[in-house]
Parts: sequence; structure tokens; C-alpha cells
Amino acid sequence: MRDNEWKAYYDHFSYFSAENVRDGCHPRIMEHRNTPRKAVVLVHGLSDSPYFMTAIAEYFFNYLGYNVYLPLLHGHGLKEPNGMEAVDLDEWKANAAYAIGAAASKADEVSVGGLSTGGTLGFYMATVNPDVNGSLYLFSAALDLAGGPYGLIGEIRENLLQTFFADFLDTNQPLVGENPYRYTHVDIDGAAELARLIGETDSLIGGFSRRFPYSRKVFAAHSACDTTSDIAGIEALKAVSLQDRFTLFRIPEYLGVRHASVVLKDPIMNGGKLLEAANPVFGDMMEAIAAFEKRQDGI
Repeated sequence: MRDNEWKAYYDHFSYFSAENVRDGCHPRIMEHRNTPRKAVVLVHGLSDSPYFMTAIAEYFFNYLGYNVYLPLLHGHGLKEPNGMEAVDLDEWKANAAYAIGAAASKADEVSVGGLSTGGTLGFYMATVNPDVNGSLYLFSAALDLAGGPYGLIGEIRENLLQTFFADFLDTNQPLVGENPYRYTHVDIDGAAELARLIGETDSLIGGFSRRFPYSRKVFAAHSACDTTSDIAGIEALKAVSLQDRFTLFRIPEYLGVRHASVVLKDPIMNGGKLLEAANPVFGDMMEAIAAFEKRQDGI
């Protein structure tokens, strides 16, 4: 029995089914019996699955009263991923758009966000999809790839991943390993699609300024230990946003919280082996989200 499995999602996206998706990696839906005013779509990161967003989803559902939708991105969560060879950014957008449409059909206000790539996709959808009229929630959002002085290595990597040279970097190693909720590594095909997405979101952010600011209400959480997503991307968005609508929850370096761990209430274990550590300030982060929502409701 899979908790909150979103079976209608399989009907819409035929490349997914209950049979070919790994246990625990399934798309999820959490809807209240009485239709609430608010809903949120939370998108997982590159190489992982909706499992990573579940603890945050449960907080939104149980404590904040939201309907919650957790889509599974194309090429992810499969028992046989085939090296993610056919992974497609346009399908990721379609996955997110379907979840947003489902949320909008049941609630007046729809928010969106996610982890890493999911956060980047969330920003994209919040900017271009008119059904998103609530807040944006970013967790280790991959608005910029980290690395090197002034982020130059990250920028070079983004550019490289959009060229044909990316195929020569693909190791073609098996993607299914000991972690039941994510692949063993970020496949180059998926990374290339992320680079495309970052290029698009860079252009969107570049269209805003202090004179013509990004007006969406934004909550962003980022760890100083993140060596995957550079906080420069978040700071670039903050610089062109309405400051009274932007909250940045910074996780200090001494806590050692890595990229994906930001969204984990509990560690991921396998046979007594620690695979992903939990975020020791997860509860504080959720309280910060509750305070953010209360404050933004007053705007």
C-alpha cells in the first residue's frame, strides 16, 4: 500500500504506472474532504522523487490546511530508468502544469515550489502560469549551479551541459542503487535539461528590476554548506523582488546541512547505513514558513 498515491497521474502520463514506478517514489496527492482555500504544488529535485518533499507536504496539509500535490517528473522514480536517455524539460513542465491545474480546480489560491530543480521549475511556473496566484517556496533552488570563484565554474558547467559535448561526459552507470528514493547520481541527460531550464529562468529573472520588481511572495531556504546550488541565484531573485514579500531562511554552515537534506525531517537509512542526513532545523524552517504565511496573509 502506497501512502497518498496519485493514481490519476498515471492515467494522464502514460510513461508512468504503478507497476514501473519504484516503491516510495510515486506521485502523491493530499486533499481535504472539505475544499480548502489554498493548495500547494511541491516538485522534487533532479534524480530524486516526491518522497523528498513528503515531510514538507505533510506540514502544509496537516498544520496549514492546504491541499497538496507532489508530481513525479519525467524520467524519475523508475524501476528501469534506461539512463534517463529520453528525459525532456517540456515533459517536466507538463508534469508541473498538470499538478497546478489539479490544484486550481479545488482551491482559490495555488502556490508552488520545490527542491533544487523542483524549485527552479516552481519559479518558472509561478512566473508564466496564470493559475499560480499564491506564494513561491524554494528549497535549495537550483537557480544557479555552484562552484568556483564568482560562480564561474557553475556558469561554465551550465553552458557545457547545453552542448553536444555533454553526451561524451555520460558515464552510463546504473541509476538504481541502495537509496530507495533517488537514483545513484545525477545523470548527464537530466543535468543538461536542468541547464536548459536555468537558462530560461535566468532570462526571466533578468526581466525584473528594482523599478519593475518580481511581486510574487517568496520563501527561500538555503544552506551555507550547499555545494550544488549556488545561493547567488536566490540572491539575484531577492535583489529584484519586493523586499517585504521575500523571506530567506539561511541554514548556517556549522550545522553541515547538505543540498538535499534541507527538506528532510528524518534521515534516509538503508540497513543501518545513513544515506541522507536530516535537517536539524527542519522544525524551525516549518515554523518560519508558518510565520511567513501569516505575515503574507496580512499584505
